[in-house]
Amino acid sequence: MTRVPLEVCVDTLEGAWTAAENGADRIELCAALSEGGLTPSRGFMVAAAKLPVPVYAMIRPRSGDFLYSDLEKTVMLRDMETAEQAGLAGIVIGAVDSRHHLDRDFLTLALKSIRLPATLHRAIDTVQDYPRAIEEAIELGFERVLTSGRAPKAEGGLQLLEQAVRLADGRISIMAGSGITAANAKRILKQSGVRELHASCSSVKRSQDPQDLETRLGFVAEEGIKNTDGSAVQSLRNAIDQFTETAV
Repeated sequence: MTRVPLEVCVDTLEGAWTAAENGADRIELCAALSEGGLTPSRGFMVAAAKLPVPVYAMIRPRSGDFLYSDLEKTVMLRDMETAEQAGLAGIVIGAVDSRHHLDRDFLTLALKSIRLPATLHRAIDTVQDYPRAIEEAIELGFERVLTSGRAPKAEGGLQLLEQAVRLADGRISIMAGSGITAANAKRILKQSGVRELHASCSSVKRSQDPQDLETRLGFVAEEGIKNTDGSAVQSLRNAIDQFTETAV
């Protein structure tokens, strides 16, 4: 079996390098992972373009749902141009319409406006008709779909992930994400049939003094700050590699 790609989502440049140096095959570049991932700044994109692995920029102008206004869509199109100009390898994007179907008109325009490949993100987990959305993602020209199988964590969406793989039938890659760890990676790969995984591989860095000024003023959460954990990346990469070795 060929290598199963591991994509790691990050929201700091240090985290991006940590992921790349410890086994990540691709980086999803975000701002504010605490909000589910938002569009990174231009400076962040330019700096991340120097990483030794492909970097895909999240294109998401705000937290919350994926029904965007015309003004927000204009911002997203400009951010996509910025990602291309920065030299990144691709983008991650998604949008739905008022009926909770993929916003085909906008996504068609978006994908035609740049030359970069694109991943459809977990907006697909919010659609009314999941199988239809898989077909639409293929028709729209997405490279892959990031999905949890419409569950809070991918481990709870294995049945739908398996269905997505069958529906895709090799025409598009299905990448499982949300709650992926070294402990459950083999089970998810085996039972769903997906051949790409997405994870944050983060751990909480706690303040030495929970009463320090930044915490008291609300800039740092009391539970600490999540950072990309190199050992978690390595452990997940090893678990994936062990699965591929036994599956040969």
